[in-house]
Amino acid sequence: AGGAPPGFELLGGVRVPKDDPAVFKMLQEADTVGLFQVESRAQMATLPRMKPASFYDVAIQVAIIRPGPIQGGAVNPYLERRAGRQPVTYPDERARPILERTLGVVLFQEQILRLAMELGGFSAADADELRRAIGFTRSSERLDKMKAKLRTALKENGVTDVAADYILTSLASFALYGFPESHAISFALIAYSSAWMKVHQPGAFYTGIINNLPMGFYSVASLVQDGRRHGIRFLPPCVQVSDELSRVDAADTVRLGLRTVQGVRATSVRGTVAARTRTWHRRLVPP
Repeated sequence: AGGAPPGFELLGGVRVPKDDPAVFKMLQEADTVGLFQVESRAQMATLPRMKPASFYDVAIQVAIIRPGPIQGGAVNPYLERRAGRQPVTYPDERARPILERTLGVVLFQEQILRLAMELGGFSAADADELRRAIGFTRSSERLDKMKAKLRTALKENGVTDVAADYILTSLASFALYGFPESHAISFALIAYSSAWMKVHQPGAFYTGIINNLPMGFYSVASLVQDGRRHGIRFLPPCVQVSDELSRVDAADTVRLGLRTVQGVRATSVRGTVAARTRTWHRRLVPP
């Protein structure tokens, strides 16, 4: 509204644009320690090849490093096509509208279902049964039955054996674990927001991550080291001034909380903070 750029809002009404060059620079350089969904070593290895430059690219980045696309052989073809080193082709020309946005490869669960409907003539009920078979990983018999049904339908609809093999391989791979597109976009929203925070509010970013450990791949020591590389000053835990949780003392300064001290129980930390508060209160309020 009011000519605001495309984007979304974080808590507190902070508006985050979806086209921030600094965010994409951080992602392209794999500077992603602490970032939701894109902080693993596999993601870091892929980001400089992927070079995400749009919000939808982030959704693809989130989805591509999953067992489904990896086992289905989608990762390298997508990256090579994106870089212009491999031509974009389609298993069947009728698949172009379904796969065009992902350069001819299957990256999302919905694409499997749409291919079954468009190329195999599956009804909506058939597609839903296929979706449930993909998700029901404990029963290979159920999935095998749907694969056989789809292979027959593809052949009856003039799909070549090569194209059918590709579709069925993708189907089997997604039974291992692949993202629906809507899921990837939802995760991309959090990944992009966390990257924006790391770029523009690094003190708050590192404080939030540290206060919510254990999560992600990195320890407090690793996060502190990464934060210092981004110009953040970390003050050590101090029994006289630290709170239980870490806090932002200034835009570029974080005071580590007592909770970050290894080997100290949470009850002891809370007792220390409570005793200190009582002492200060007695000093400030004479009897």
